[in-house]
Amino acid sequence: MSEDNDKKVKSTDLPVTGMSCTACSSHIETALSAMEGVLTASVNFASEKASVKYDSSALSINDLVSAIKDQGYGVNVSDVTLPIKGMSCASCVSAVENTLRSMEGVLSASVNFASENATVKYIPGLVSVRDFKKAVTDAGYELVEAEKGEDLVLKEQSEREAAYRQLKIKVIAGAMLALPLMVLMQWRHIGLSHLIDLPMRTNFIIQLLLATPVQFWIGRQFYSGAVSAARHGTTNMNTLIAVGTSAAYVYSVAATFFPDLFAVKGYSAAVYFDTSATIIVLILLGRLFEARAKGRTSEAIKKLIGLQPKTARTARGDTELDIPVEEVEIGDIIVVRPGEKVPVDGVVIDGRSSVDESMVTGESIPVEKGRGDHVIGATINKTGSFRFEALKVGRDTMLSHIIELVQSAQGSKPPIARMADLIASYFVPAVMGIASVTFGVWYFFGPEPSFTYAVLNFIAVLIIACPCALGLATPTSVMVGTGRGAESGVLIRSGEALETAHKITTVVFDKTGTLTKGRPEVTDIIPAGISDEKLLYYAASAEKGSEHPLAEAIMRKAADMGVTVKDPEAFNAVPGHGIISEIDGNTVLLGNERFMRENEIDIDRLSSEAARLSGLGRTPMFISVGGKASGIVAVADTLKDSAGEVVSMLHKLGIEVVMITGDNRLTAEAVSKQAGIDRVFSEVLPHEKAEKVKGLQAEKRVVAMVGDGINDAPALAQADIGIAIGTGTDVAMEAADITLTGGDIKGVVTAISLSKATMRNIRQNLFWAFAYNVILIPVAAGVLFPFFGILLNPMLAAGAMGFSSVTVVTNALRLKRIRLA
Repeated sequence: MSEDNDKKVKSTDLPVTGMSCTACSSHIETALSAMEGVLTASVNFASEKASVKYDSSALSINDLVSAIKDQGYGVNVSDVTLPIKGMSCASCVSAVENTLRSMEGVLSASVNFASENATVKYIPGLVSVRDFKKAVTDAGYELVEAEKGEDLVLKEQSEREAAYRQLKIKVIAGAMLALPLMVLMQWRHIGLSHLIDLPMRTNFIIQLLLATPVQFWIGRQFYSGAVSAARHGTTNMNTLIAVGTSAAYVYSVAATFFPDLFAVKGYSAAVYFDTSATIIVLILLGRLFEARAKGRTSEAIKKLIGLQPKTARTARGDTELDIPVEEVEIGDIIVVRPGEKVPVDGVVIDGRSSVDESMVTGESIPVEKGRGDHVIGATINKTGSFRFEALKVGRDTMLSHIIELVQSAQGSKPPIARMADLIASYFVPAVMGIASVTFGVWYFFGPEPSFTYAVLNFIAVLIIACPCALGLATPTSVMVGTGRGAESGVLIRSGEALETAHKITTVVFDKTGTLTKGRPEVTDIIPAGISDEKLLYYAASAEKGSEHPLAEAIMRKAADMGVTVKDPEAFNAVPGHGIISEIDGNTVLLGNERFMRENEIDIDRLSSEAARLSGLGRTPMFISVGGKASGIVAVADTLKDSAGEVVSMLHKLGIEVVMITGDNRLTAEAVSKQAGIDRVFSEVLPHEKAEKVKGLQAEKRVVAMVGDGINDAPALAQADIGIAIGTGTDVAMEAADITLTGGDIKGVVTAISLSKATMRNIRQNLFWAFAYNVILIPVAAGVLFPFFGILLNPMLAAGAMGFSSVTVVTNALRLKRIRLA
């Protein structure tokens, strides 16, 4: 990347994906060249790069990327989560975000103050993680890096725990020094002067000796943070604390050695070493409580990481060998015994067992597994032993994917956070201005000793202002909310999705595999002159060996009823109509009405039953034995057990429920009536689903689309919120904003309820953060003094400031206890 003499003109190379021929490169080149602000554009198909020279005052890298994507191609984009140390408030968040966003090649950057992580989306080749580290370090902060083979999340957690222990030591040491200071400050008032007559100057010097280590050792982080911010022309919470406590400390030092300068008629000089020391200790105590509470907001990630098995038992020839799970490769045969965790994702090749998949699905009932069934890493084997072939390892396993999704969601910001971020960026300079005005008003217009009053109120304003509460208000709620969702089998991809979900007015369900079980089942057995078991015996025996889905449904029903079937003596399939078999010397026909009439089978006495079943959306199959109609077996893709309940719960939330399907109108309406659905779109081709969603959006509805297949992906992407069933395809889940890992559509209600609860929690936090500052900053400035003679002690201001942050985090933690559907 280079920059021309005119600083606004830049050139860049974008790695393009999805091109299949030179026509593609020409297509992209034309689109880029047509953009206003693009000076030249050249696309090389061989190197798969678009070289663009553009006016950076009119366009950004994001605009160029969007233009390429609009043509149906992609740009190679990576994302990374960077743990950052040294942030103390929302102003620090703004500084780090602006630093990262200003880097060429960065498409987006979002910093979460609660988790202390930056999530960056960037174009490799234009910028690298090494560049991010340098930029963050130059901005005065520090990047947490893991050694080779070390887990970054665990490293970050370890460093947080070490920082917490160090902070605890400082708080205890500070308290041990601040308590004697307070005693010395009140020496005469509590009667100790009768025991030891301590001269005032000696008292002041002892206070100085006690206060100095508190100011410059225990409070060192405030100075280093303030100096680092000043180097980059910014301010943050450390600035407020450093300036405020330094004012009290310097004033006290001067009053100790030059008391005559501060003595006015009727007033002797006083010192406030106890004020500066107590403020530092109380603020650190607040940070200690805040750190502890913030640690609880990320418990969901810790639990998920804790689920990961450490070893796997691999079968190598005739021997079994325990190896670290990181060394498992695709194709390895893994042995799992009762009570052990499944180490990676794979498919069972031998053995049977029941597996507890509650960590993925949220369902406590174990799932039976046998040959051909898929197993998920970190789930727990309950009863039997089995062997399986590893299919997904490392970062490709479902658990790793879930962890990445949760981390990504917790690091993202909902739109509601933008207002708080904007205010936070101006907050500290505004408070510095208010404090300066407060000092001036009290110094020139206040009562004697006016300078002392001016200093104390100046300190109170600086100390009580709390940008921390603003910075924590949204991210803590998002972290706890998305973590709560993950524990319930609901993976929310971003903060924006979490916010939008509470606005949903219409939920659109795909029918097959979403509302229904996704495979046909026998719903009715209607015999004519023979028993149910005998009718099912002939039907299942006739279908034995067939791979048709309807045949599989009949075979499963026979097995469930304990009906023994036999191989047909003869078999002939008539595509689209039915089959002819020989069973026990009898000719058995199984098929539709037309097939029966073409073979001159009298089915008139069964026609009314067939019509009734068709009206219910079921597929009736006639069976004749020895030339006589012997009954009907009806098959349908039945509704999931929870479908009706979910629709009812959505109605109670005031949400319209729509079903979309490619089935005929009669079947679609029968299913919708059974589930209580409001509106049906039937006979919809796969590519038309997105258009139906767009039509609902044109009616000013906020639409959620729920689906599980590849053909649902365009509709999932079109909807305001796409919700994918976790048992579906990877394509559908990739296009979705929310994934229901267990496949239970009750997760739709859970997601909406969680969104409503989280947004309510965020609003409560923001109200508290704003109200706290709006009310208490004027009180600290002394507006109540002319009316009630009330002034806010700076030490009380420090306590209130710490309390405000802890209150916001504690309120967010309430989301852990909410009841979800």
